[in-house]
Amino acid sequence: AESIATQMDARKLKEAAKCLREGIGETTTYLLDDYPVEHRRRIRTNNMIERLNREIRRRTRVVGAFPDGRSALMLITARIRYVTGNQWSTRRYLDMSRLHDTIQEAN
Repeated sequence: AESIATQMDARKLKEAAKCLREGIGETTTYLLDDYPVEHRRRIRTNNMIERLNREIRRRTRVVGAFPDGRSALMLITARIRYVTGNQWSTRRYLDMSRLHDTIQEAN
């Protein structure tokens, strides 16, 4: 990360280099030994959120223009309520039982 930040500095991208240097620790948190290896891929990506955003985008494009922000919000919340009541919410994204030992040590 430091070599990339140095290259950014050379290209006069000082703010981007600063952002990279400050955020590299948070960006790679999922690689810590505190998390089970099986969880790393699912922590790294946010596929469920991306899927929900695509679903909302698909629904809002059908409508086109909303008369006001409240009607858009009503459509989006209705879709989220449907998703949470549907089988999407019954799928377990992470098996939290694998974190049992880590939680016990933290307490």
